[in-house]
Amino acid sequence: MTTQAARFVGSIPENYDRGLGPHIFFGYADDLARRVADLRPGSVLELAAGTGIVTRKLRDILKSDCDLVASDLNAPMLEVAKAKFQPGESVQFEQADATDLDFDDSSFDLVACQFGVMFFPDKGRSFAEVYRVLKPSGSYIFNVWGSWDENPFAQITHEVVAKLFPDDPPRFYKVPFSYHDADDIRESVLEAGFSHFSIDSVSLRSDIPSVSEFATGLVFGNPLYEEVTTRGGDPKDICLAVADAIDHHLGSEMPLQALVIHAGKS
Repeated sequence: MTTQAARFVGSIPENYDRGLGPHIFFGYADDLARRVADLRPGSVLELAAGTGIVTRKLRDILKSDCDLVASDLNAPMLEVAKAKFQPGESVQFEQADATDLDFDDSSFDLVACQFGVMFFPDKGRSFAEVYRVLKPSGSYIFNVWGSWDENPFAQITHEVVAKLFPDDPPRFYKVPFSYHDADDIRESVLEAGFSHFSIDSVSLRSDIPSVSEFATGLVFGNPLYEEVTTRGGDPKDICLAVADAIDHHLGSEMPLQALVIHAGKS
């Protein structure tokens, strides 16, 4: 995966973790970790682990003898994740491409992924790879964002930035919110070989305790930052504009919506 949308480098990981984690990721991390733990796996592979938001939740809730491997394409993201764990905690970190996994067949009881599938350029291949590394009767649990209508913070951010670059608007926010058609997801998952499929819509409300910190995450905490700078824009000015728009349209809390998919291997 080498697309610009998958580039989380430089100072992006820290801003992602601090500015976006508490506002949009923590609630869904709790939900995903609980679903994983309910299946009592003996071994878990996490894809697109990022800065370890879900990884930390998983290690806290899984049994101590459950093997946990956290992987991500971007080594800088994993460096932030590693800092959340003390020496001796049972977590293995691996740099890995979700469309070309360097793990043996039938290696894991369960694979988990939070808000990563949308970025995989070949989703069918990624599903096939997960199927391959799962043991018989294994499970793949992942979530994806719903539409902009259900997650207005994303549309607000995109529209603020697009107005500043009308001839060539940054497109990052179109990527993570463009993969939410349940029928398409089901078809791709089943084509990869999975025999069981379920999907839940999970709606949350999230507080916005600091609109400026949230806006910093929205602008500086993902590849939008690079899209802005390569167009000659000032990310600080854009951050202020995003903060004003978030405050005006959403205030101190916002709705969030995601789909949670559970795919099973026979």
